[in-house]
Amino acid sequence: MRRAAAFLALLLCLYWTRAQGESGGVTGNDITQTEIQSEILGVKSTSDQTNISPDIWAELKELRDMAIEHSVELRNSKSKMEKLEQENTAIQARLTASEYKNAVLENVVKDLQRENTDLLHRVTSVEDKNKVLEARMNASENEMEELKIESADMMARLNISEHVMEELKRDNTDLLHRVTSVEDKNKVLEARMNTSENEMEELKIENADMMARLKICENEVEELKRQNAGLFTAPVRGAYYFSFTTLDGRSNVYRRVYLYHNDKRVLFSYNYSANTSESVSNSLVLQMEKEDVVYMVLPGGCSVYDDRDDHTTFNGFLLFPL
Repeated sequence: MRRAAAFLALLLCLYWTRAQGESGGVTGNDITQTEIQSEILGVKSTSDQTNISPDIWAELKELRDMAIEHSVELRNSKSKMEKLEQENTAIQARLTASEYKNAVLENVVKDLQRENTDLLHRVTSVEDKNKVLEARMNASENEMEELKIESADMMARLNISEHVMEELKRDNTDLLHRVTSVEDKNKVLEARMNTSENEMEELKIENADMMARLKICENEVEELKRQNAGLFTAPVRGAYYFSFTTLDGRSNVYRRVYLYHNDKRVLFSYNYSANTSESVSNSLVLQMEKEDVVYMVLPGGCSVYDDRDDHTTFNGFLLFPL
């Protein structure tokens, strides 16, 4: 029974202490009232018990002190909670500012990433150019090595050439003396040559006059040959008219005659006479180049007759040049 009474008193003290803590704290009067109520409760619960052991009262006091300490700690905890809430509010504000800064930094990072991408492309391009330049540099270095080798070879050849030049200089000195002697002789020969050249000029003039006269004679001979051969030579390019008439004094024969332009036959005329002589006549117009020829051809077995009356004729002349 004593233990039950003590337990009930302890519960009552804890409840009362908690109520006082929530209402603003525990004072000395409150503690006294708590002790009185605990004592009354103990008296009511144990009507058959008139006295409480001093040990139980000591335990109740300790429990009261513990309840007061818990109440004080609870108030301190509330103060700390308020401070923590204020700190959380400040941290929340700082977090919001940090998030804004992070958003700005993210945009900056994106811009930097784009710039880095562009720089990467540019660096890649520069690296490609550097590779080309390195290849060209290697080729140039190889060429330089080859040129050095060639230069060394040319230097050796130059040294040889210098020695040869020295020898040639000595030879030239000797030749100079000999040339001086030859020049003296040449002066005498030049005087004689000048005289000969004057005579040659006179002979050239005479020869030129003779060549002109000879050319005229040759042209006249060629013209006579063409006339005697029955050839007409076109002096210029143009259109020419040709006509011919042939007479054959025989009877009962075929009469044929051909007209040729260079090597091409362009006209063929013929007839047949049974009892008397007959003539064959024809004409045509030809386009001829300069130096083209036109001539008549009498086939085998055919003949023509002519006398001072010109029974057989062949004519040609220029209509107009082209």
